[in-house]
Amino acid sequence: MFYRYEIKNNGVEDVLYLYLTMNYEFSKELSSNSDDKELRRRTNNFIKNNGIQFNGKKIYLVIDGVIVKAFEISQDEHIDMMENKNVFDDLEYMVTLQLEDHSVIEISLKEFLLGALATNMVPDLPIEVLKAMAILYRTYAFKQMTNYQVVPAVNDFFVYKPIDYYKIAFAPDYDKIVATLEEAILQTNAMFVTYQEDFILPFIHISNFGQTLEDVRFPYLSSVSSLWDASAPFYVDTISFSYDLLSKIFHFTITKDSSFEILELSPYGKVLKISIAGHVIDGKKFMNLLHLKSQYLSIILNKHDISIITKGWGDFLGLSLWGACHLAKNGCSYANILAYYFPKVKLCEYVNHGTKG
Repeated sequence: MFYRYEIKNNGVEDVLYLYLTMNYEFSKELSSNSDDKELRRRTNNFIKNNGIQFNGKKIYLVIDGVIVKAFEISQDEHIDMMENKNVFDDLEYMVTLQLEDHSVIEISLKEFLLGALATNMVPDLPIEVLKAMAILYRTYAFKQMTNYQVVPAVNDFFVYKPIDYYKIAFAPDYDKIVATLEEAILQTNAMFVTYQEDFILPFIHISNFGQTLEDVRFPYLSSVSSLWDASAPFYVDTISFSYDLLSKIFHFTITKDSSFEILELSPYGKVLKISIAGHVIDGKKFMNLLHLKSQYLSIILNKHDISIITKGWGDFLGLSLWGACHLAKNGCSYANILAYYFPKVKLCEYVNHGTKG
């Protein structure tokens, strides 16, 4: 497509000039209907394939000697193009979904992504954050379909419900929210992330205590600073339970005289095992049964009840929605957000050169 390039310094920064001719079909398309996403994709691919040492952002597009467009790329927005003869368009790629009752249905990847995104919707999520989430959930669909030929609707990362399930929850903005989700999906069509050529799992949490955490089981997870999370309104949360209610929840007698003991903690203070009245309970089960926001908790024993204080919301692994929102509000794109919270992974896109440039 580009027959020549030059790197010039304008006195402030390096600028990459890319030269085309109107004899090339893409030049004609560009002159009538510019697609910035497609243009950035082709530009990044051209820079990579030709080994161009360009560390700037500004690009000038020159057609037959005339500068017709100026745009910017981010060094963090590199997308690895991966040839695939199959169709990976979100409308045409079909997902085999196993429902909670173990029955199986087939839906489009777009329909699956709408339902998956809706499970982690919090108010006023910027579209760049939704794009990052769409890429992570699409990666999960590709991983499951490639390895197991089925995607479980109930899994460790979300509980899938069809998008119309949320009509009441999203009212009166349902149509507006769905339109935004569809736009996030469309603008990241066929994009996914990998670590060492393998699809990763979609680790997403709402907020943490100022940093994300590593997990030795998943080498692509990094511990990165996320200080914005300390400003989240749910940074600290307190909830109380009467002893009678606890007895009903756990199905054994719990009184003010019962023993409560935390048996095992992770290095960062996550409760892994807890003993109540001599009964050992897994930390995650304890959190789920009491609908707590996280396993980073403290317990205060009172005369008539207990108070549980939690920090953050989620498992603190991967992408923090609260932190990602602050990154987006400061001008970061979905690619910047993914590169920040998953610095070891590659952002990729499936292309079919039989149908796509």
